[in-house]
Amino acid sequence: MIFLLAACGDPGKKETTSDEARAVAAKTYPTAGTVERLDPQLDELISTTAKIEVLTGEEFLWSEGPLWVEELDAVIFSDVPQNKIFQWDEREGLKLYLTPAGTNGQDVSPNESGSNGLTMNPQRQLVLAQHGNRQVSVMDAGLSQPEAKFTSIAGAFGGKKLNSPNDVIYDSKGNLYFTDPPYGLNGQDESSDKEQDINGVYKVDTEGNITLLTDQLTRPNGLALSPDEKTLYVANSDPERAIWMAYEMSEEGVTSEKLFFDATSMVPEKKGLPDGLKVDDKGYIYATGPGGVLVFDPTGKHLGTVNTDQATANCAFNADKSALYMTAHKYLMRIKLL
Repeated sequence: MIFLLAACGDPGKKETTSDEARAVAAKTYPTAGTVERLDPQLDELISTTAKIEVLTGEEFLWSEGPLWVEELDAVIFSDVPQNKIFQWDEREGLKLYLTPAGTNGQDVSPNESGSNGLTMNPQRQLVLAQHGNRQVSVMDAGLSQPEAKFTSIAGAFGGKKLNSPNDVIYDSKGNLYFTDPPYGLNGQDESSDKEQDINGVYKVDTEGNITLLTDQLTRPNGLALSPDEKTLYVANSDPERAIWMAYEMSEEGVTSEKLFFDATSMVPEKKGLPDGLKVDDKGYIYATGPGGVLVFDPTGKHLGTVNTDQATANCAFNADKSALYMTAHKYLMRIKLL
């Protein structure tokens, strides 16, 4: 990786004193990668002068699940193999936020025992997709004083344990959606611990009822909703079928489905597979995949790619969506948005 040096403050920070503001503005970070522009629409989303900042790195084994936490004015993210969640902000830099994060010590796979995707529930509590515990859980402690105490939201379906929940989101009504590939199991699909016959995408309603939305993806991974919440996008991190699907939704579940984008032909030449994704207020999709973060318009047109030069797992906006944070292998990166 080639690093350059860029002077970039954090566009998502709250108001500070003039001295603090000057100190923040003076900070510089190495930069890496490039922005590949395939369509002029991308210039309306990412400035032609924007650089990919490397905020911190080399401390992680596989960084995942970034989440901007307004209460902390910081981004938190998982390191799945280390079973830890880290916190980064402009003023204090990197620090440990929570450990253990994905298991209570009885994990199935020592190499994939941590938390993965992170989100907030309507009560502003941290919700984690936990590989080791094989469940989606809520952290019982407050955001500013985290503790490794969890309550399960979903740990089984059809009387059988889940595989290893991977990513998790909420809609505006408080319904939860999550994916359940076998990555946290030793041997994955061949694991003797695997109880589910499928790798599913699920919905948990506000009453706690779990519904299977689809079992047709071999490796369901990241997921996100369109701004009107009528479309659920799901990534499939299978090198033989590296795709994103779009599912039209109703209160009852999936009403129709279509292929949103097929990146299978890109996999042999570029690092990464379809993984985490986020959707902005206008419906543009920022999806980690081959090369880094692919940017699509709502029709599925590929506008360009934020090439991180790393296998990139997930991404997250800051509070006002003026920056995109990216977990890219051993690194936490950021690029400013318009």
